Amino acid sequence: MTPSARLAAAIDILEGFGTTTQPADRFLKDWFRTRRFAGSGDRREITELVFHVLRHRAAFAHRMGREGPRALVIAALLAQGKDPATLFTGGYGPEPLSQAEQSIIAAPPAADVPLWVQGEFPQFLESELTKRFGGALLEEMAAFADRAPVDLRVNSLKASRDDVLAQLTQDKFDCAAVGLHGIRCAAGSAGLNKHALFESGAFEIQDQAAQIAVERAGAKPGMRVLDLAAGAGGKSLALAAAMNNDGAIIACDVRGAALAELETRAARAGTTIIRSHILGLPPEGPFDLVFLDVPCSGAGTWRRQPELKWRLTPQKLAGLRETQERLLRQGAGLCAAGGQLVYATCSTLPCENEQQIEAFLAKNPAFRRTQPDFQASPAGTASDGFYAAFLTRN
Repeated sequence: MTPSARLAAAIDILEGFGTTTQPADRFLKDWFRTRRFAGSGDRREITELVFHVLRHRAAFAHRMGREGPRALVIAALLAQGKDPATLFTGGYGPEPLSQAEQSIIAAPPAADVPLWVQGEFPQFLESELTKRFGGALLEEMAAFADRAPVDLRVNSLKASRDDVLAQLTQDKFDCAAVGLHGIRCAAGSAGLNKHALFESGAFEIQDQAAQIAVERAGAKPGMRVLDLAAGAGGKSLALAAAMNNDGAIIACDVRGAALAELETRAARAGTTIIRSHILGLPPEGPFDLVFLDVPCSGAGTWRRQPELKWRLTPQKLAGLRETQERLLRQGAGLCAAGGQLVYATCSTLPCENEQQIEAFLAKNPAFRRTQPDFQASPAGTASDGFYAAFLTRN
């Protein structure tokens, strides 16, 4: 593909994002699958451009005064010091620049740049994010615009971290130990999910912040544990390792496909104490530990999924908060006397985090905090954004 044709492909992909809820990486994979003419080099260049636009969409839209994919790609070229006129040439590439586009390009960039544009986040979240980060807001948002490393959790049921780290280092992965059971590999590390150690169940791919939250939950051998809203079960697998495969874990979700994936992962990890439960009727309680990783905005995962910030709306956020409140009530009702309820999100927004917990505690005096809340962010902890509160039923 020519450079111009790659630009046309990037514009087409960005237009497609407006009609799908798929994650960007999955949408790109499907797009390339039906366009075999794109070679590996083409796929790499197009993917990098698409993610560059998603990470800097606010600034690019501000520069052009419009948000369409074509305008965003033009602004991306300007940011790279390239002349769009030499690439917008028609044929297999984008149509030549219009007179209006040429005028915008010739005009100097606006000097007065709003905070939300500088920070690359939706304007309606400015108050929430300022509440969370204060004067460090722009530093944190700059960290969210970087590529994320790849964090691994070594499965103590099958391997030691030293052995896994030594093998990955020998296999030329740029990685180092982090936390209690983690290994951090450099951003862009490819092939880890096809490595022999992964296929044998020696490690799982899981962000360090999520690992810390599970560690602080305090799961012990012999416990009866509920993983409510378990998804594909990353937390369930970590909890099983912490329990040394002794006890019982009920993993619940409304998505049967996710639970089926968990069963495959559990078999690979050598875990025998996890049982799947599709949410409809609640599982039979009570439980010593209820781990509730609720559906959320994903505002802590913007390094990996920058498209999420631009898909979020006030209405969607309000709906997520209602779901969080409902699941908190449900989880509380399944927690045993003296048991622990852990509420977690992959979000940095106070309205999804501490505000939810304060409102819950005000209505449920039988629960109390038993340790400080856990909060993580890229600039603060070099992990994804994450929140967890640890409550005990009196």
